[in-house]
This record gives sequence, C-alpha cells and structure tokens, in this order.
Amino acid sequence: QGQLVESGGGLVQVGGSLRLSCAVSGSTTRPYVMGWFRQAPGKGREFVAAINRSTSREYYADSVKGRFTISRDGAKNEVYLQMNNLAPEDAAVYYCAAARNLASMRAHYTAANYEVWGQGTQVTVSS
Repeated sequence: QGQLVESGGGLVQVGGSLRLSCAVSGSTTRPYVMGWFRQAPGKGREFVAAINRSTSREYYADSVKGRFTISRDGAKNEVYLQMNNLAPEDAAVYYCAAARNLASMRAHYTAANYEVWGQGTQVTVSS
C-alpha cells in the first residue's frame, strides 16, 4: 500500500482560508476513495469530506458544507481540501485517508473503512 503525506496546515485567522494537500506515494494503484478527517484535542476523529474516483461523487460533513471543497488531481495522485471561512471549531489535526471503493454513501463517512492514513497536519484558527 502507498503512503499519504499531508501538507498545507498552519495558523489562520477566523474567516480565513487554507488549502490542504495530500500526496499518495509508493503505490502503483490509485485509491478509489480519498477522504479527510479531523481530530480536535479531547475529541474523536471526525469525518470532513471524501471523494470517490469511481463515481466522482463528493461527500461532506454538514458542519463544512458550503465552506470546504474536496478535489483531486488524478495525474498527480493528489487530493486537496480547500477550506474557506474558517471558524475556531475547525481547529484540529487534519488527516488524509485512502480506501478501496466503498459501496454505500454511509461507508464514506466511517473512519474504520479507510485503510491508509497520513500523519496529519495541524490547522489552528485564531480569533
């Protein structure tokens, strides 16, 4: 299996934007599903967004709909998370994850269905 390497985290003011990137390396097979999850201190890992290469469908948590956009570059084998209008509650470590093709919409939201994870990148939102 390949490795996932995130980048693009950092410190941003409330209302600002950040773009996270995730590069897939070391694998000859492109994952069908790429997702972003996040984990704030003292909280569990939370689904943020996912994109399915097979169906081209995108999935978002209700808390980020209209503010975050997931996209992918197949040629580069990368996935991105554009985050706009960031709020203090968006502060967390963001993780990129990869999965084989998932059959149901609900499956995309479940962290246990993703087999490969990146090391995480910190997003801090200051007020």
